[in-house]
Amino acid sequence: MALKSTIFKAALQIADIDHGYYADHALTLARHPSETDERMMIRLVALALQAHQLQRLCGGDGQLGFGAGLSSPDEPDVFLRDFTGRTRLWIEVGQPEDKPLLRACGRADEVVLYCFASAADIWWRTMQNKLARAQNLSVYRVPAPAAQALARLAQRSMQLQATVQEGGLTLGDGAHSIEVECLRWK
Repeated sequence: MALKSTIFKAALQIADIDHGYYADHALTLARHPSETDERMMIRLVALALQAHQLQRLCGGDGQLGFGAGLSSPDEPDVFLRDFTGRTRLWIEVGQPEDKPLLRACGRADEVVLYCFASAADIWWRTMQNKLARAQNLSVYRVPAPAAQALARLAQRSMQLQATVQEGGLTLGDGAHSIEVECLRWK
């Protein structure tokens, strides 16, 4: 019998001072059996860092949510779709192969990748030239210590506050907070 995804609920309050975006999001995350808490929380961080795009790309009239994740490699980890169903923002997490990323660049207006594992630096050295031609692709590196610390915030029911200021993110649950300073690679 196949294992089922574990459902997590997150009430996420975002205060993005950099972009003037302030909103509350009620989110449901389905964590695939092979997905770690670390990767799931990076998906949540990616959404918090890019949520302001809802206003910029869709004028506030769009859908921001989580894709099918690991169970469906042809879907983004996080997406922003406008009211017509067009994918305006495709967000990936991890260290994917170049071909799926380049395909995503052809299917969405903008693609953002958040790398986080300790081997991400090695991955980037092998992929940098292959991804150079993708004009609508941005690549960020989440430091491994911050990514590992984020996993400790994972609960089946989460009340989280995200503050984006001067390019950095502070994510907290009232008792603990994690600082995330992403490094832009592309």
